Amino acid sequence: MEDKEHWDLTIEPSGSIFKLNLKDVWRYRDLLMMFVKRDYVSFYKQTILGPLWFFIQPALTTLVYSIIFGGLAKISTDGLPRFLFYLSGITAWNYFADCIIKTSTVFKDNANIFGKVYFPRLIMPLSIVLSNLVKFFVQIILLLIAIVYYKYFTEGVDIQFTSALLIFPLLVFIMAILGLGIGLIISSLTTKYRDLSFLVTFGVQLLMYATTVIYPLSFAGKKFRPIIEMNPMTSVIEAFRYSFLGRGEFEMSYLMNSFFTSIVILIIGVIVFNKTEKDFVDTI
Repeated sequence: MEDKEHWDLTIEPSGSIFKLNLKDVWRYRDLLMMFVKRDYVSFYKQTILGPLWFFIQPALTTLVYSIIFGGLAKISTDGLPRFLFYLSGITAWNYFADCIIKTSTVFKDNANIFGKVYFPRLIMPLSIVLSNLVKFFVQIILLLIAIVYYKYFTEGVDIQFTSALLIFPLLVFIMAILGLGIGLIISSLTTKYRDLSFLVTFGVQLLMYATTVIYPLSFAGKKFRPIIEMNPMTSVIEAFRYSFLGRGEFEMSYLMNSFFTSIVILIIGVIVFNKTEKDFVDTI
């Protein structure tokens, strides 16, 4: 009896949109890491300051927010130093926002590669999420430096790490899959509706104002608080601040709602992405 032949790659007809081919993603993990390195290197390749922009961008944004929202608008910061309050919100929000914005143009930005070489298309958005993670952890260092300064070199500032730091990996996971899921949905839609690509950055900016990045949840009135709490990122931002600064309205039940909402959005995003990748070359 002859042995069955084994093939490294089998080409099959298009199957169900629920067939996600996650095994292929694992097989191409080396390619995934190569794209992560490419995203990181190419972004700062011809800049003078290079990775220092990881620190400069959030620091300047925090300074502007401190002046406008804290100084001029007099928005409460729950008794925290303005710089720390805004930096903590911006650090978490920037990772989530970058995942959405960069993932939302995957098909458009990589049409040439997708049309010539086979590899699991999900590799590309996953590489964006992972490369943004490098930037996020570098900015966490900036946040920790600011915390140490205010805690040990500034009088009258009550800052403390809490046991909620143990769920920090969960917060990162929620931000990653939520940003990835929304980005996949938008990326799939932009193959037919190009106008969406122009609205993404504006929409993300508006969504930030519906999240507790520039104000604490305690600042929201009874009329708007239920709406703000419906935003999955609100509980993440609040838990993030509570973990590092000891301030914020952290409730595990709200965070679990955000977790399950993010899972649902990711599943929908992957299914829509999987369906779109089969014929996007004909429409893009």
